[in-house]
Amino acid sequence: MLIDAGLSRRTIFERLAQIGEDPARLDAIIVSHEHTDHISGLPMVVKTLGTPVCVSQLTAPALNWGDREPRLVRFAAGTSFDIQDIRVHTFTVPHDAVDPVGFRLEIGPTRIGIVMDLGYLPQSVKYHLAGVDFLLLEANHDIEMLKVGPYPWSVKQRVMSRRGHLSNDAVSEYLATELDPATRVVALGHLSEHNNHPELVRLVAQQALARRGLRPELVVIRPREPSPVFEI
Repeated sequence: MLIDAGLSRRTIFERLAQIGEDPARLDAIIVSHEHTDHISGLPMVVKTLGTPVCVSQLTAPALNWGDREPRLVRFAAGTSFDIQDIRVHTFTVPHDAVDPVGFRLEIGPTRIGIVMDLGYLPQSVKYHLAGVDFLLLEANHDIEMLKVGPYPWSVKQRVMSRRGHLSNDAVSEYLATELDPATRVVALGHLSEHNNHPELVRLVAQQALARRGLRPELVVIRPREPSPVFEI
């Protein structure tokens, strides 16, 4: 399955091919929320493949399909459903979208947490991330870089708000105090190209993990570059 489709159809298909995956074998595409950087390639991918799209009941009307709506599988945020042998748990996250969700995937004994766009980490989100083997979490911006960066002040306020994006400081605090020791891989992504730097994210995360004496595999995903393939 594919979670979100914010790249072009061509790029998505090329990246899947690079890791030996055939797009035609996708059983479903799951949508976290309707912002452009998460769905811009979705209409063309679905038009080409005819793959069903799993989307929350409230987000569905916010998607523009043009003249033909694909097969939608609607879910309520906070509920769970199955895609083949993968159990997908959804949960609400604080972000300025209609009905944004994060995901906890269960495949046999393996647990995967995926949370991209959120302004802070409430207890409800931390609950769903407890016990995951693999965590994909956003580390969007460095607060000082954002303050002096090129964005208009209104956009800076949005990014820093509780319905915006996670800062390096927020990620550091979570890793240093509440990351589950059972988590074996921490991947940090969704880095701003203007307001963050991969090596800064790595340094902050390493320092936070060291405060706990934790040694998960740490991967920082650079903007516009595919991540490594993770085997859990």
